Amino acid sequence: MSSVRLSKATKELNISLDRAVEELAKHGHEIPNNRNHKITNDQYEVLMTAFADDLARKKRSEEVSQQVKEEKEILRGTKDTVAAPVEEAAPAPTPVEEAPVVEAPKEAAPEKSVPAPEEVPAAAPTVEAAAVEAPKKIEVEAPKESSTDTGGIKVMGKIDLEAQKPKKKEAPVQPKKVAPTKKSSGSGAHNAPKPVEKAPVKVEEPQAPQDQEIKTKYVKIDGPKFTGQKIVLPVEKPKDNKKKRTRIKKQGPGAATPAQNDPKNRNNTRGPQKKGPGAGRGRKQPVVAKQELTDEQIQKQIKETLEKLTSGKKNKGAKIRRDKRAERREREELADIQAAEDSKVLQVTEFVTVTELANMMDVSVNEVIGSLMGVGVMVTMNQRLDAEMLEMVAEEFGFSVNFVDEEVTESFLEEEDKEEDLKPRSPIVTVMGHVDHGKTSLLDYVRKANVIAGEAGGITQHIGAYSVKVHTGQTITFLDTPGHEAFTAMRARGAQVTDIAIIVVAADDAVMPQTKEAISHAQAAGVPIVIAINKVDREVANPNKIKEQLAQENVLVEDWGGSVQCQEISAKTGLNIEELLDKVILEAEMLDLKANPNKNASGTIVEASLDKGRGYMCTALIQSGTMKVGDYVLAGQHSGKVKAMLDERGNRIKVAGPSTPVNLLGLDGAPTSGDRFIIMDDEREAKQIAQKRLQLQREQSVRSQKQMTLEEIGRRLKVGDFQELNIILKGDVDGSVEALSDSLQKLTTEEIQVNIIHKGVGQISESDVLLATASQAIVVGFQVRPSAQARKLAEKEEVEIRMYSIIYDAINEVRDAMEGMLSAEVKEEIKGTAEIRETFKISKVGTIAGCMVTDGVIERNNDVRIIRDGVVVYTGKLGSLKRFKDDAKEVRQGFECGLNIEKFNDIKVGDIVEAFGFTEVKRTL
Repeated sequence: MSSVRLSKATKELNISLDRAVEELAKHGHEIPNNRNHKITNDQYEVLMTAFADDLARKKRSEEVSQQVKEEKEILRGTKDTVAAPVEEAAPAPTPVEEAPVVEAPKEAAPEKSVPAPEEVPAAAPTVEAAAVEAPKKIEVEAPKESSTDTGGIKVMGKIDLEAQKPKKKEAPVQPKKVAPTKKSSGSGAHNAPKPVEKAPVKVEEPQAPQDQEIKTKYVKIDGPKFTGQKIVLPVEKPKDNKKKRTRIKKQGPGAATPAQNDPKNRNNTRGPQKKGPGAGRGRKQPVVAKQELTDEQIQKQIKETLEKLTSGKKNKGAKIRRDKRAERREREELADIQAAEDSKVLQVTEFVTVTELANMMDVSVNEVIGSLMGVGVMVTMNQRLDAEMLEMVAEEFGFSVNFVDEEVTESFLEEEDKEEDLKPRSPIVTVMGHVDHGKTSLLDYVRKANVIAGEAGGITQHIGAYSVKVHTGQTITFLDTPGHEAFTAMRARGAQVTDIAIIVVAADDAVMPQTKEAISHAQAAGVPIVIAINKVDREVANPNKIKEQLAQENVLVEDWGGSVQCQEISAKTGLNIEELLDKVILEAEMLDLKANPNKNASGTIVEASLDKGRGYMCTALIQSGTMKVGDYVLAGQHSGKVKAMLDERGNRIKVAGPSTPVNLLGLDGAPTSGDRFIIMDDEREAKQIAQKRLQLQREQSVRSQKQMTLEEIGRRLKVGDFQELNIILKGDVDGSVEALSDSLQKLTTEEIQVNIIHKGVGQISESDVLLATASQAIVVGFQVRPSAQARKLAEKEEVEIRMYSIIYDAINEVRDAMEGMLSAEVKEEIKGTAEIRETFKISKVGTIAGCMVTDGVIERNNDVRIIRDGVVVYTGKLGSLKRFKDDAKEVRQGFECGLNIEKFNDIKVGDIVEAFGFTEVKRTL
């Protein structure tokens, strides 16, 4: 056949259309998924080969189906076999329903059998009935010769079926007594009572014009049917039930058990016991009625028996030891169950990095990053996650999160303030945007200050808080955030504590990545946004372009029909600055900001640092309540007494209310930026809570450290030249240290891992140098300097101290150092080629090749390859290189030379000699 339709092939092979198309696609036959498509003979053979098993199963199924049909035909053919003799005598069969029923005595039954005129109201016919009726119909032919009836059916009477019913005891042997044969006579039919009972109708049609046929109805057997008869089986005589014996406690060492005293017991070794002068002389003992024992009595007896078995000093001690072991096992099982449950609970603080979270859950960092990417959040391995993100990621990996900060602050949670206690407060405004877009310049103009002049590199590298009284007389608290990409956590904290966010965008630039990040932080915090388009005084400024790009970020300004306020300004000339502040005040009035000043203060730590003469200082933003000098403050893991409060210009203040930024003196350490602080009434309680937080922080740092595993060792061995760069980081403020630490850890690659051994605020001390000596680390100082003793110790111990003032300089130099640690990449370089023009064989020297250099330069120390017909035949070293009779260091293109190859003499004319060398190339990250 030339072609076959796909539907026909699938039907033959008993497979689906999709399976056929997939199988053909595996063998390179691409066909459409259409059952009317015609396939070629090759494709048909592929399907026949692949689905031969399916075809064989289909054929076996058809054979089984045919076999079942034949069996059914055999069962149905029983009536045809029975009706065959009748059909020979009478070609016109008559159904059983029309046959008359005759009632005749039992003697007359063998002589003639006449069909009954009515339908026999018997039970539904079964296969047994069909088998029994067959000989009845055969018996009709026996009296056919003696029949003298000349033409019709003679009604002789009716057969009483009830009288023919057998007795109940004969019911079980009913099928055994029926054994008729095809040649049985009428008398034989009389001797078989069962056929007469079930269907006593017999047909006698001597030469009748219309012969009748009794058809057997084929009915499937559904199961056993209840006939009303019962089988009575011989029952054995029941044995006498033994009476329960009464347990008799042992009265003494010679007392007998009840079983031994029982005279009927075969194992009785004592015999009947004498209980009196005449006892045991053929006289039976009186039978005592025994009572049934209750469950309590049985348990009591079992307990007494066990106590007897374990009685004695040694057994008692063993029992105690067993009980103790059982209790210990039970305690260990409960401890294991509790440990398994606790392992699924992560004890964390807020703003944990992705790497620390992955280590605590014992999963890879890439899995956590992939999980966050699935919900549309792009993060890096060192980026910090807020509480909501931590809970979401942990829940996806089957963990629950318990924030330790919540545990230690349960005892002093703030109560909701009453409405009558609330009073208006100043708005807190955070200025955010991309680096060098004019955020600090805007605040300098508002404050009439010059902060930029004191900044290294002209960029802001720490967060600042300022309180300003604007032209309307209202006070506004401004937070200035860095714009560099490393200060993501700072911007996130600024958005969390603020009431209004000002997004500064340069009109001569564009909406940059940090601008988008600042917008997303503000939207996540749910604070209103005011857009300030700066540098509009420049000739290349294009504010409409900025508005268009903002619209793409779902920020639609009012000029374009949106709800976000926008103002074009110039921070350098002061253009429209007052209009921008008016819009900020309008947003604040709509928010109706209020706070309760008549309670203990609480708020957020904005920044922390270490001053050489004053000690630890931190910038705090009071959000509610009032702070006074002498209050006991708790901030994160540190506590202390407020010794002094300074404003942003260094002036001392004694009382600070809501929305006021202050510089605190008196804490015993530098708290982390973003920590909450609260004023406590009891100094002892503040110290206890701070100590507990410090302990929890240490436990978390231990849990988050990833231990060395076999997989990590195998990975390092696979990399080969794996190295580690240990860094001790010191900075001027905590926020900058945190940002620089995250940026340096991002430089980690597969071959070089950056480890931050220690980080902190303050100058570089001797302990930092000693730690660097022990851990073979370098010390990086950011806007700090080492002390004189630390510098001398570093020179003695040969510890490298690197100091930076600009964050991107520190990042770039550490990256260069890491590139220097990388092993150089070795590349092969072709130096030159030469063609062999003639060969000379010299004894004790070998074969010399006369060559012409066709390209490049062939040097004496080069490695060479012999290429014959485009195939490399040998790779080795040059044995000698000569120009005329003199040894030559190199031979350039266009010159002839003679050369000999070390340990290889199979040189032929026409071979190509390729000289090559290896060069090292510096690798970059």
